[in-house]
Amino acid sequence: MGDAKIALLFIAPALVGFIAFYLVPTVRGIYLSFTNYSLLGDPLWIGIKNYATIFTDKLFWNAMGVTGEYVVLNIVFQTVIALGLAVLMHRVPKSTLVRGVLLMPYLVANVIVALLWFWMLDYQMGIVNQVLSWVGLPRVAFFGSETWAIPTIAFINVWRHMGYTALLLLAGLQAIPKNVYEVASRDGAGPWKTFWRITMPLLRPVLVLVLVVTVIGSFQIFDTVAVTTGGGPINASRVIQMYIYQKAFTEQDFGYASALSVILFAILGIVAFLQMKFLRGNESDLD
Repeated sequence: MGDAKIALLFIAPALVGFIAFYLVPTVRGIYLSFTNYSLLGDPLWIGIKNYATIFTDKLFWNAMGVTGEYVVLNIVFQTVIALGLAVLMHRVPKSTLVRGVLLMPYLVANVIVALLWFWMLDYQMGIVNQVLSWVGLPRVAFFGSETWAIPTIAFINVWRHMGYTALLLLAGLQAIPKNVYEVASRDGAGPWKTFWRITMPLLRPVLVLVLVVTVIGSFQIFDTVAVTTGGGPINASRVIQMYIYQKAFTEQDFGYASALSVILFAILGIVAFLQMKFLRGNESDLD
């Protein structure tokens, strides 16, 4: 048996899973996006009517705006905090305990994390609002306020994912040769100049990969919203994934929900492509 056949044998289980659970559902979803379909009947071909409706759907644009706000908050804070943690872990003595503590929130199911913070941030009984009352500050309706709903959800997910993101960036930092820093030190470069002139350029491929994965994951936020706000108050936290879910499983409009999914898929593909192209994620400054 040749090497190619052995390789195919090893990837066959993953390939079967990819075809069964990704490729086939994707193709069927694209087909359903051109139909009027509910579970009560057969798909009825209607062409691009669903897509035409999307561009005049105010709820869709509201959902995209809400999702965009969440993505910006999540990406900015998660990346900055994770990068800071990665640099600290790289410079201080290595500790498996510290890394385990940072990674622990990521190992907890997202629904459990959402419930935990939902109870802690409850307006009446939550410990956070209790502390605010004790110090003389007004209580905050973290999940019941149109202003605070999305920032609170973003905070929860930053808290959960920052340790995992920091470990990915730490792996990138550890791949940078130490002699590069030694040469910079001999040339009189300070820590701040070394960070911006050496660390960041050499870390770019890993940082871009982290940004692509994080952006795609941020656009797919659903479970935290479903557990805490359900898309409310009003439409203040109804992200695009929640809107797709409501169209499909609440209104039984699977054709329209499929069209929304295809639009989201296209947006994610374009965003990932632009990130890789303009941030030069496939290039490295290491010789």
